[in-house]
Amino acid sequence: MPEKKRILLIDNEEGLCRMMEQILLDNGYLAKAYTAPRKAVDEFRPGAWDLVITDIKMPGMSGLDVLQSIKERSKDIPVIMITAYATVDMSIQALRKGAYDMLTKPFEPDELIYRVKNALQQSELLEENRELRRELEGKFCFDNIIGTSDILKNILVKVEKVAVRDTSVLITGESGSGKELIAQAIHYNSPRHERKFIAINCGALPETLLESELFGYRKGAFTGAKENRQGLLEAADGGTLFLDEVGNLPMNVQKTLLRFLQEKEFNRLGDTAPTRVDVRVLSATNTDLKQAVKSGAFREDLYYRLNVVNIHLPALRERRDDIPLLAAHFIHLQNQKFGTLVKGFDKEAMQALCNFDWPGNIRQLKNVIEACMAMEGHDYIARDTLIQFIDVIADAHDTLAPDASELGEVPFNAALDKFEADLLKGLLRKHNGHIENAAREAGMNMATIYRKIKKYGIRKEEYN
Repeated sequence: MPEKKRILLIDNEEGLCRMMEQILLDNGYLAKAYTAPRKAVDEFRPGAWDLVITDIKMPGMSGLDVLQSIKERSKDIPVIMITAYATVDMSIQALRKGAYDMLTKPFEPDELIYRVKNALQQSELLEENRELRRELEGKFCFDNIIGTSDILKNILVKVEKVAVRDTSVLITGESGSGKELIAQAIHYNSPRHERKFIAINCGALPETLLESELFGYRKGAFTGAKENRQGLLEAADGGTLFLDEVGNLPMNVQKTLLRFLQEKEFNRLGDTAPTRVDVRVLSATNTDLKQAVKSGAFREDLYYRLNVVNIHLPALRERRDDIPLLAAHFIHLQNQKFGTLVKGFDKEAMQALCNFDWPGNIRQLKNVIEACMAMEGHDYIARDTLIQFIDVIADAHDTLAPDASELGEVPFNAALDKFEADLLKGLLRKHNGHIENAAREAGMNMATIYRKIKKYGIRKEEYN
């Protein structure tokens, strides 16, 4: 059952006070009335009330003075002002001092309840926004970037230093290594943390659409431009714009972006007047931008503008000590989301988890853990469950391995293919053509087995 909202009433007319108190009580609120404004203010405590309703004209202390005193102690609490002599000047004064609403005497009970509900609903929305911001700031603070390896600690020291300086940062690293998370950590620990963080994947949009998304356009700039549209640079004004896969920017967009970084202004498509905004640009790439500069695919001047500070993220295989911590973190998130009680990986599964090279890095690890938890019905995720989703090559049994002399004088890759094909045929014969059992013993998932059967042209009669 939700907690009842607490409302403080202040009015020197005792009869009106009692009437409002009874109306509020009848509608499920807790209410307390004061006829002496000074006493009400003296006894007011932040957090004790959800809403204040006060008359404006009262002897000893005006409602505007009550409003100011309460707002000095609790700036977020909504206050409704009551008056029989509403004027424009008085309303403006009250609103400037922080009043939420004005209620004119006489009023009906339904109108009072309507105003109260609106004020409380607005207050709840503001609190939800504050909680969401606190959650975001906590999510992206340095303490919640998972890992204890020395290489990660050194990166976080660097991130902490650049976060407070309004400079461009280029984050490099393989796909899935956490580049956007680092960009978010920089933003949420910077002086811009109360403004927007907007991300765009430069490789996910065609050239014409990318330009209009970034810079916006004027009505009539091109076929289909039926109204003015704000671009992401404008939307991020005061905050941070994160350009993921920045190496995919086409040349015309590179030119416009360079101008913005130099002049802090740009032109919307179809617009002759420049638009000025205050945006910090962070970027990321999994490609070699230096090589792109040499080949002419990326502007050298833009590269140096973006790469004022470089932060390179290691691949997950370079920080294997962090894998158990990351795995525990992702398991915890999934348990919270689905109400499950998975405790972790068993010993063999954890060994396979740490030995795997993770070409998709942290993103792949997260996805594999989600898949494992969807399939596993026990307290601990077993190796048999794990290997359905990663290509871990199990140790081959000596009885299945061909003798080296059989390989003859053949190139190394051909010899390797012959070994793998013979191994697969041996496993399939051993398990009477049962693909799932063969995959489990080989440490492969079933999709990999089918792919390799097709690759080597293995026919059923070869193992049945």
